[in-house]
Amino acid sequence: MDFRHLGRSGLKISEIAYGNWITHGSQVADDTATACVRAALDAGITTFDTADVYAAGRAEAVLGRALVGERRESLEIFTKLFWPAGHNGPNDRGLSRKHVREAIDASLRRLGTDYVDLYQAHRYDHGTPLEETMEAFADLVRSGKVLYIGVSEWTADQIRAGHALARELKIPFVSNQPEYSMLWRVIESEVVPASEDVGVSQVVFSPIAQGVLTGKYQPGQPIPEGSRAALTSGGSDITGRWLTDDVLTRVQRLAPLADQAGLSLAQFAVAWVLQNPNVATAIIGASRPEQVAENVKAAGVRLDEELMTAIDDVLGDAVVRDPALTATRSPSSR
Repeated sequence: MDFRHLGRSGLKISEIAYGNWITHGSQVADDTATACVRAALDAGITTFDTADVYAAGRAEAVLGRALVGERRESLEIFTKLFWPAGHNGPNDRGLSRKHVREAIDASLRRLGTDYVDLYQAHRYDHGTPLEETMEAFADLVRSGKVLYIGVSEWTADQIRAGHALARELKIPFVSNQPEYSMLWRVIESEVVPASEDVGVSQVVFSPIAQGVLTGKYQPGQPIPEGSRAALTSGGSDITGRWLTDDVLTRVQRLAPLADQAGLSLAQFAVAWVLQNPNVATAIIGASRPEQVAENVKAAGVRLDEELMTAIDDVLGDAVVRDPALTATRSPSSR
């Protein structure tokens, strides 16, 4: 496993992280989830990402139990807040001081730890002054419950404004967590340059486009039973955007390029996002331990410029690049 600095901080994280969105506490049994976490540890992954909203808090609890007995100092545990996590009162969402304080205490209880390495605003809160949110984060950093702060799916302007306040408050704002893959590149033209300017890294999710870039979805063929796209919840809405014959045909045409690199299509997709120097880590998920063992083989892989150009030629206008789409990820109100 290779390691990268998170933003301009001194913190190093594994360049492949294990995430439990969708799977833990919902789609896979707890013993399978634990086996996946053990497989991640065996593969050298030290960075684990979750959120309080995943399975209404159960994902955090499953992860916490799976990590019992591990040396805490050898792990980097990330979690997030914004959405309701089991209750849906008027203050059970967003980034108000009240919700920030209550959410971190609940997350720490579920995770079974005294602190998290990275606490992330899961979305931008248009209903709370940014100053209030950043001051609440500063309190958590100074209390020792949080070491670093980050955000998820914030626009370039929001990242710049948040970072400016963080500097005033003297707290480490180090990361943004966006969707990013060969097919979804909306962060490249605005978010990445802004992040580079202020010293923020990307912690990217869905590097294999919810399974589409594995090649398991075939053009003109039925959706495989038990696949992400076949489910009625848990990411099927994201997967569905790619299930056109044009996109799926282009993905199949990536297979010879992956072969050139000595990788499976899934490994190829993860390796691709890691070529971006502003990406600190790519989050992978799994419903089986062997998926973890396979996908970590993307760590340390460097794709040459010719191969990167060939990928662009194959995918062509199937790639989504519109930077305005980032702003649509955060609700306009709570």
